[in-house]
Amino acid sequence: MKKIILSLLISMFTSWSAFAATDTIPWDKAPNKINDLGALQNGAKLFVNYCLNCHAAAYMRFNRLTDIGLTEQQIKDNLLFTTDKVGETMKIAMDPRQAKDWFGGTPPDLTVIARSRSGHGGTGADYIYTYLRTYYRDPEKATGWNNLAFPNVGMPHVLWELQGERKPLYDTVMSHGHEAKVFKGWQQVSAGKLSPAEYDAAVGDLVNYMQWMSEPAQSMRVKVGVWVMIFLLIFMFIAWRLNAAFWKDIR
Repeated sequence: MKKIILSLLISMFTSWSAFAATDTIPWDKAPNKINDLGALQNGAKLFVNYCLNCHAAAYMRFNRLTDIGLTEQQIKDNLLFTTDKVGETMKIAMDPRQAKDWFGGTPPDLTVIARSRSGHGGTGADYIYTYLRTYYRDPEKATGWNNLAFPNVGMPHVLWELQGERKPLYDTVMSHGHEAKVFKGWQQVSAGKLSPAEYDAAVGDLVNYMQWMSEPAQSMRVKVGVWVMIFLLIFMFIAWRLNAAFWKDIR
């Protein structure tokens, strides 16, 4: 429990430090398909293949993926790259000290990242969805990449082979007597393995998975909550009628 609380506090701290640099563009709305098993399964595959190399999800066990329709055999055959036991958590083998040397900081745990990154711009899922779609080439950066949602980000664009290379386009406008640049869109520099629409859909699936991973029981919680509210309403009506019947003769 102490480790979980500490992870939440660290994620919240890193999210607030990111917000200082993320208020540059509005966040796009994430698909929010946490009940779509096909999207969640594709998102889990993308997460394991592209995120789990550097980022851990230390409070998520592989066998919990059976909740999104995968069998344990499918998990073993297709998703177990960091361990050989389906009951293990999603940890990584990378040394945190090496990660700090390579990226300038230890990559954060992603178990609850979709919840900790929420802000006035939208939900945590909205932020991640925007962040993963706004990378661009920047030769001045050590990684060769920069990001409109998180300027000067230390993380390289791990999905660039899928998206290809793009550069942002700006309009020059006058603001308070000075020229300012306003983002207006993207220019595709080189094609990726996916079309822009396919890439957005893939990122949507990845974000859906991360959103589900942050609270796997959220769908059940909502369903239970509805029945609890119905029960309370019925109980309140019965209690009100009993109270009226009890006090009827006394008055």
